[in-house]
Amino acid sequence: EVQLQASGGGLVQPGGSLRLSCAASGISFDEYAIGWFRQVPGKGRQGVSCLFNDGSTYYKDSVKGRFTISGDKAKKTVYLQMNSLKPEDTAVYGCTAGIYGCFRDDDYWGQGTLVTVSS
Repeated sequence: EVQLQASGGGLVQPGGSLRLSCAASGISFDEYAIGWFRQVPGKGRQGVSCLFNDGSTYYKDSVKGRFTISGDKAKKTVYLQMNSLKPEDTAVYGCTAGIYGCFRDDDYWGQGTLVTVSS
């Protein structure tokens, strides 16, 4: 059974940092890319970052230089380090896995964790 469980969200002030974790099971990190998406009410899911199985990465333009994705194969966990957070980063963040990369409709999509950036 494929499971993608995101955690680590919370309330943080603008300029602050959070590290999200995605615990994956039923998926080989050698074959799948693991990524992060976010969802805001009234809007569709946005692709935030992706870690490909060769170690290359993708970042949404608005988070470049602020967010860093990394993975631990032994723990089967992917992390998203979020720095210099902005109010517009507020969203439910979840993780995704795909054999051809991230954010395809037929990829696996997990439930998310809420990140709130506010004073």
